[in-house]
Amino acid sequence: MTDPSWPPVGPDGNWQPFQQPPGYPPPYPGQPDPWAPHGRHPVTGQPYSDRSKVTAALLQLLGVFGFLGFGRIYLGQTGFGIAQLLTGMLITVVTWGVGAGVPIIWGIVDAILMLSGRVHDRQGRPLR
Repeated sequence: MTDPSWPPVGPDGNWQPFQQPPGYPPPYPGQPDPWAPHGRHPVTGQPYSDRSKVTAALLQLLGVFGFLGFGRIYLGQTGFGIAQLLTGMLITVVTWGVGAGVPIIWGIVDAILMLSGRVHDRQGRPLR
């Protein structure tokens, strides 16, 4: 069964190319997109976040020094960042410093996930 609205046909019965819906500005080459000032993801078309993945990963790598969660707080995921910080400190204190490797590994893995593009900001936008 075919969809009667596809392909789009005009009043003369011929196929019509895609038209931009009303209310959207026409795309001008060289002009910034007002809804995506930092550009758009080339595959999904989502606007990029105003947060940098390199900055977030470097802040997350502070977990190597015992300050886990700052990268998540920078991305606006404050609750998760504070939970990472408190969990890392709790594991280190409860194990008398023996478990200090857990927050270190957690910070490194989270930084790798941020650099690979698997982590998004609070609005769900990919990091630039």
